[in-house]
Amino acid sequence: MRRDNFAIFILTHGRADNVKTVQTLQKCGYTGKYYIVIDNEDDQEQKYRRIYGDKVIQFDKLAVSKTFDTMDLSEDRRTIVYARNICFELAKHIGVRYFLELDDDYKSFEYRWIEDGKLKVKSVSNMDKVCQIMLDFLKDTKALTVAMAQGGDFIGGKDGGNYKRHVLRKAMNSFFCDTENPFRFVGRINEDVNTYVSLGQTGQRIFTVTDVSLTQESTQNNKGGMSDVYLDMGTYLKSFYTVMIAPSCVTVSMMGDKHLRVHHKIRWDNCCPQILSDKWKKK
Repeated sequence: MRRDNFAIFILTHGRADNVKTVQTLQKCGYTGKYYIVIDNEDDQEQKYRRIYGDKVIQFDKLAVSKTFDTMDLSEDRRTIVYARNICFELAKHIGVRYFLELDDDYKSFEYRWIEDGKLKVKSVSNMDKVCQIMLDFLKDTKALTVAMAQGGDFIGGKDGGNYKRHVLRKAMNSFFCDTENPFRFVGRINEDVNTYVSLGQTGQRIFTVTDVSLTQESTQNNKGGMSDVYLDMGTYLKSFYTVMIAPSCVTVSMMGDKHLRVHHKIRWDNCCPQILSDKWKKK
């Protein structure tokens, strides 16, 4: 990875005093370029600029809203999809080919592996190396984007199934991207799931690597960002955006341990093209 050809974009809104991801990246040994991406509807613009100076990049949210399908007629733009989509243009503007999109509320980046019959975890100490490995994987697989896993991907520990797959057919929350292989996020809400499902149906490669993960603040406990949208609308409406875009393979169901909530459920056998076993080959 050429240091001058890669940057991290931290997407944020209304949290100038609380961009946790910056400190977390530094703690994990990241030494490369990073930028704070804000929109022109954020009333904390000046505070961001006082704290982060020329690392702040601002974009026109209304203008970006006209460049992709929001999947509804709402004029409520309190979601992250606009920032997600502008990053391809921002990367070209600052002169890098590759970039990583991150939310602003990460507490840690971690390695995952199995040892002594348990799924182990350890904090990343060389984030530069992690970025290099993830970009190598992006290029080698010719994927549209690759992501780090999240805590929910490890439910069940070593026996939960996801870790042993090492690669999942989805990408959420963090996105390594190539400006020469662009795509658009769709849907005002649930944009990451909408995108990996709709593009996955056409055979596009979108992956999560389970050997490295991130953790973040609980949405409802972290003021600013998209918290207000989720509190206003809940997960019911959020989940149905993906049902709208792919009713052939997405439904909703009640999920959770102590607190049940409506959540999207993807039938992967009906979603992405798969490699068939040789046993089905005609003689």
